[in-house]
Amino acid sequence: MSRPTFTVAIALMLAAVSLRAQNYQPSPDLESLHVPFDALLDLHVRDGLVYYRALQGDRAPLARYIASLNTPAVASGYAAWDKDRQKAFWINAYNAFVMQTVVNHYPIRGSAQAFPPNSIRQIPGAFERLPHVAAGKSVTLDQIETTILAGFKDPRMFLVLGRGAVGSGRLRSEAFGEKSVERQLEQARQQFAVTPRWAKVEAIAGRVGISPILSWRSAAFIEEYADDSFDLPKREPIERAVIGFLRPQLLEAEEAFIKKNAFQLTYLPFDWRLNDLTGGRPD
Repeated sequence: MSRPTFTVAIALMLAAVSLRAQNYQPSPDLESLHVPFDALLDLHVRDGLVYYRALQGDRAPLARYIASLNTPAVASGYAAWDKDRQKAFWINAYNAFVMQTVVNHYPIRGSAQAFPPNSIRQIPGAFERLPHVAAGKSVTLDQIETTILAGFKDPRMFLVLGRGAVGSGRLRSEAFGEKSVERQLEQARQQFAVTPRWAKVEAIAGRVGISPILSWRSAAFIEEYADDSFDLPKREPIERAVIGFLRPQLLEAEEAFIKKNAFQLTYLPFDWRLNDLTGGRPD
């Protein structure tokens, strides 16, 4: 795309964002704390991808929202919140921190051979070292995922983390809320189980493919889903967990194939390209 054409495209994109902002109406059930983030997601996220360039040009609302996650009222009141409110809080916080991390380094151009040049993994310490503060805690992204989210014992939460990557679960164009989080998580689980990027049942090839997210957090998925599997003798716990996870969405032919207990479980490649919609949708 030539420079003038690209500039025009960006101008049109920003105009569309501005028009959408004027028409934004938050859900009446969403807590006021998360309304600013809901508005940002509504503006800048489409089909799980983010207009990072537009977000970078209007980063102040994101910074204000992130600051609001650690006000004295939030820090002192968090422990008294119910589990659904806490779940929604940390999912939103994680996704906001990822967006801020990307925007602070955008456009990403790295040279680490193990990842695409525009990957969030090209940002040194993006997950394991960069600190974030929320609810009175200073945490990294990895610590949120492996300690805070793991404590809820709801592996669906791992499927709604954007991680700044095409291969992650679909980043929603709305914030999570106390009254909606159960519905949102279940929708995410169902979508994950039927989307070929994350789950494939290939009878002809004799295999079941699944996103490596389930192996990264295998203990949580085993605890939640292994007992929901079919009777599959001699299968490893993670294999039974994958089938238990997929089972509600399986077609009749897929179910018959799996019940033969001759499939091979494989982990699909994880796509670490940035989930960036700027300049066109990733292939």
